[in-house]
Amino acid sequence: MTIHQLSIFIENREGTLVKVLEILKDAGIQIVASTIADTADYGIYRMICSEPQRAYEELHKAGVSVALSDVFALQLDNEPGCCCDAVRIISNSGIAITYMYTFLLEGKGIMIFRADDTEATREVILRNSMPYISEEALKMD
Repeated sequence: MTIHQLSIFIENREGTLVKVLEILKDAGIQIVASTIADTADYGIYRMICSEPQRAYEELHKAGVSVALSDVFALQLDNEPGCCCDAVRIISNSGIAITYMYTFLLEGKGIMIFRADDTEATREVILRNSMPYISEEALKMD
């Protein structure tokens, strides 16, 4: 029910993002979705990609500070309000979403998020028949 996400710590200076992207390009790894949150000195580049374990290994081997974590991926209809409805179900269950980002894939909305209680989130998703997607479904062929 969860998928793997890379969290890459990069300094806010010229060339660091390009280095990360070149490593993935050279390895033939496709980025499916990504977001960057930054502070004055560094950024956290969160990414969903076609081969997260191999991406982790390639980045780690190149000396890049990277972590692999589990996040949830819900499939939403591409209609106004679907994301709101999903977040309301989770929030009304007493679960806090610590971060979230969304994108479209093959005409469907995809909501990636991390919650403060993984087991409770799994139960809410199943109990409410919320459509989740697997890592396999995100692979780009």
